[in-house]
Amino acid sequence: MSAPGHSRITLVSIHPNRSPQSVPLANAFLSASLKEDPDLSGQLQITIVDLYQEQTSEECAQAVIATDPDIVGFSVYIWNRALTISAAAALKAVRPELVLFCGGPEATSDQRKLLNEAPWDFLIHGEGEAPFTGALRLLAQGDRITGIPGTAVLENGVMRSCPATETTDLETIPSPFLSGVIDPAGYDGMLWQISRGCSFACDFCFDAAGSRKVRRFPLERLEAELKWFVKKGLSQVIVLDSTFNSDRERAVRILRLIKRIAPHIHFHFEVRSEFIDTEQAELFASITCSLQIGLQSADSKVLKNVGRSFNRSDFVSRITLLNETGAVFGFDLIYGLPGDTFNGFMQSLDFALGLYPNHIDIFPLALLPGTRLAERSAELGLKHLNEPPYLMTSTPDFPEEDMQRAGKLAAACDTFYSRGKAVSWFLSILHPLKMKPARFLESFYVYAEKRGTALEKADGFGDEEILALQTGFVKELFTEKSLKKLLPVALDLITYNYHYATALMAVPPEIPGVTGTDPGSLCLSLAGSARLAEFNYDILELLEAGHADLKVLAASLSPDASYAVIYPKNNEIRTESIDHASYRLLEKLDNRKTAGKIAAESGISPADAAGFLKLALAEGIVVEAS
Repeated sequence: MSAPGHSRITLVSIHPNRSPQSVPLANAFLSASLKEDPDLSGQLQITIVDLYQEQTSEECAQAVIATDPDIVGFSVYIWNRALTISAAAALKAVRPELVLFCGGPEATSDQRKLLNEAPWDFLIHGEGEAPFTGALRLLAQGDRITGIPGTAVLENGVMRSCPATETTDLETIPSPFLSGVIDPAGYDGMLWQISRGCSFACDFCFDAAGSRKVRRFPLERLEAELKWFVKKGLSQVIVLDSTFNSDRERAVRILRLIKRIAPHIHFHFEVRSEFIDTEQAELFASITCSLQIGLQSADSKVLKNVGRSFNRSDFVSRITLLNETGAVFGFDLIYGLPGDTFNGFMQSLDFALGLYPNHIDIFPLALLPGTRLAERSAELGLKHLNEPPYLMTSTPDFPEEDMQRAGKLAAACDTFYSRGKAVSWFLSILHPLKMKPARFLESFYVYAEKRGTALEKADGFGDEEILALQTGFVKELFTEKSLKKLLPVALDLITYNYHYATALMAVPPEIPGVTGTDPGSLCLSLAGSARLAEFNYDILELLEAGHADLKVLAASLSPDASYAVIYPKNNEIRTESIDHASYRLLEKLDNRKTAGKIAAESGISPADAAGFLKLALAEGIVVEAS
């Protein structure tokens, strides 16, 4: 193996789908390290290629060959292992002289098997910057890859793996952002690694296989990167830190930096509940962010089986702090944990949903190679897939049919609750039905299945499709339970909160300056961020009532149809009750006819139309045709 003096290196990331997380951060770190290496920077031309699971191995290989590389490296994860292996084989078949290598979690946890699955010239395990740089220096000299800590090779069918040396000082690793390696214009979001390592020892997590030492990038660097995010106009950032708030003082300092420098960028954090305090909760609520909390199970005995502890009352008190401040958070739950049962999983889901999370992510247990749980799988009677994604198929207490049933419940929860933005009204709907959350969601799955709707494929559903499923199911259930008197107020709550959540995610239009132009002479349309909705009750009275009890609301309010426009302005969501004529006018604005002509056709006087449209323009409810 050798490489020419001016090598062309292509670093490949195969992402599971196109999302804000589809950022080649690992390859960007490698590229930044090479770019700033004094011995190699002038000898290398580095290209980062983004590919996706939807592509074939031939398409992946062609995209790589188009960069005319000498050396090609792949980041290998659970989701892309099979495609990476076939793409690497296709590359070597066309360009046998290519130097191929791989790294990433799968390369670290399953070295021997991965080396035998594709024609790799070498493999990097563990952190990649130092071994990659060392390997390229040998290649530049025409030497074989041997003796480099953190690498492995096959020699005559025998694996030679050189253990990694001490982990790199993070202060010496250049920033992939500040070094100019990543162009944010090509991505919907950004991954931001602020630490490496995990201090916890969960048996199902691959991080537990390494050192308990956590290393953190300097705060001065993080501040500079935050300013870079703002300068580049990023809208969302996913923070890569397995327990962001484990170092309380540092977490508070970073949150204060975000509040000062980047308050309008949406940040996503992973946190542990036991470290949440009042100051953190208030800071989380003061910036634009969401938190993910790894509950996994609400059964302390089940969690003890996998190296975790759980104090129910402490957990509730910490989550209450988040609810009291208005911080946005969600939970992770895992089904199929050793010692858990389907009924136990349902109880965990009931507990989780009773705490008003914004969303819940539910996963089957995966027995990842290199984890303590995978090593003990035979002893514990855990049956699982031997190939990625290594999912559990059954345990002595969680048989295969229950795993399938839990998967259906997870799909129902994701569709109805999480993607259906049901947090604010979910428990109010359940109370008169006298149903627990998990049973309700199981019934929802059956309802959808009878209508030929596969909730496992709900990723392709639009918001309105989900709303129709929700309202259809609630109508059927309230009718069956003889609760039709409560149905109008229930539907009003669902409808309002759907439009509120949609407006919350929308970008408001620029408000035009004051002019003397008659708005009736303009061709207008409803702003994309504004939502029109009809209600069974006076929506403002319903919102002002403040009761979550449907029976109290139905008894205290008189049914009185109303119409509203819901829209964002000045970082808040506004709800304006309007009369029926104005509602129909907004509905009919089409960017083609003048607003005045549409108003006349609707029986609205020019004076009334002018006053209403002037207000609507000033509020960002309507916009002028471009």
